[in-house]
Amino acid sequence: MREAARKGMTLSRRSILMAAAASLAIPPAGRAQDSWPPMFEAGRSQFTLVRPRAPMPQLRLQDLYGRDAIVTAKPGRITLVNFWATWCAACKLDLPMLASLAASRPEPLDVVAICTDTKDLRKIRAFLGGLAVQNLACYADAYGAAAEASRAMFPLVGMPVTYLVGASSRVEGYITGAPDWLSPAGARLLQFYRERG
Repeated sequence: MREAARKGMTLSRRSILMAAAASLAIPPAGRAQDSWPPMFEAGRSQFTLVRPRAPMPQLRLQDLYGRDAIVTAKPGRITLVNFWATWCAACKLDLPMLASLAASRPEPLDVVAICTDTKDLRKIRAFLGGLAVQNLACYADAYGAAAEASRAMFPLVGMPVTYLVGASSRVEGYITGAPDWLSPAGARLLQFYRERG
């Protein structure tokens, strides 16, 4: 009995010490918004930071008409790099949302959508044909540049997945699924990285 009481006391002390340590780790309210991005969620997914922050590489891709294109982040602009596939049901929701975002933002924002599962431009165009994606820059990974970058910098942790590259041209984080970028939470996340520079 005495042993059980002692163990109970030890757990209480441990709980108190853990709570104290946790409270020290939480930044003051005034600085919290300066150092951490606002919460942005989509279903079971949330925006996840990537560390270390590395510069986005140049990606040699092909547009939907077979023309070569070099896609890279532009300094001072936010870039959303979306990876999708023609077999992906959630992509049918995500791509029109990204197209709406691209059309609605006068601020410095670039949105790039890269098909990861096929180089067949007719198949990609057929998939996109029934979707409202006229304002979206869509590409095929004809040369394997996106596949190579996904191993090094843009892990395909789900499908679709969108990486946010900040105004400093560094990869900041990602979110999977079909988040509502036009929501207040999406706008706050973009504004946070726009202001960080």
